[in-house]
Amino acid sequence: MEVVIMPSGTEVGLLAARKITRLVGARPDAVLGLATGSSPLAIYAALAAHVREGTLDTSRVSAFALDEYVGIPADHPESYASVIDREVTVPLHLDPERVQVPDGRATDLEAAGRRYEEAIRAAGGVDLQILGIGANGHVGFNEPTSSFASRTRIKTLTERTRADNARFFASPDEVPTHCLTQGLGTIMDARSLLLVAQGSQKAAAVAAAVEGPVTSMCPASILQHHPHATVMVDEAAAADLQLADYYRWTYAHKPAWQQF
Repeated sequence: MEVVIMPSGTEVGLLAARKITRLVGARPDAVLGLATGSSPLAIYAALAAHVREGTLDTSRVSAFALDEYVGIPADHPESYASVIDREVTVPLHLDPERVQVPDGRATDLEAAGRRYEEAIRAAGGVDLQILGIGANGHVGFNEPTSSFASRTRIKTLTERTRADNARFFASPDEVPTHCLTQGLGTIMDARSLLLVAQGSQKAAAVAAAVEGPVTSMCPASILQHHPHATVMVDEAAAADLQLADYYRWTYAHKPAWQQF
């Protein structure tokens, strides 16, 4: 994986947005994979600024969200359908018809997962998948011991994940227990991956994903097997990386034609 360490979370967002803007400039009908949570918010804010400045045209961009809670109303402010609309679709001026979120309200969740997989394939696959990482190493809602071959399906959230997400709800009891999430196999099908993380609370997970063994106990470690995976972190999230100095050196000496 390419590991890029930036001084702050804001700078992580700015750099990631430059990479995405460059992609969309080269391919105006790009298909983006969208993550929720706090990690990618700086990216979306920076992309929105590019749209306002006229340096990014997203009119032909399509997007697929990673996951959705099961059973939560679509209009609930913390449903991922609402979050994606509020944080991405509206500020980035995306066509709502081109933005899809897994149907966590479906009566038949297995069928909903299959339909989502079919929709991604019909769109030509994801060009760039944005990812965050949980403190336990999950990506999407693929909790530890998730199959590396898994596809979009229902998952039970760990108590740690529910506790981490409780800050978005009025009380911990309101956090859903289940979700519909793209699988690790689905994520790995994307042509490029961009994982972002900020803060010391993510340092252990980042180190396990980047430098640890590839194991289902740290689902994000499967990214080591992707041919085009970039990890962008701030200094706090990089604190446990053994080769942090090497990653800084590598990025500082990156050839001009590889820069973004």
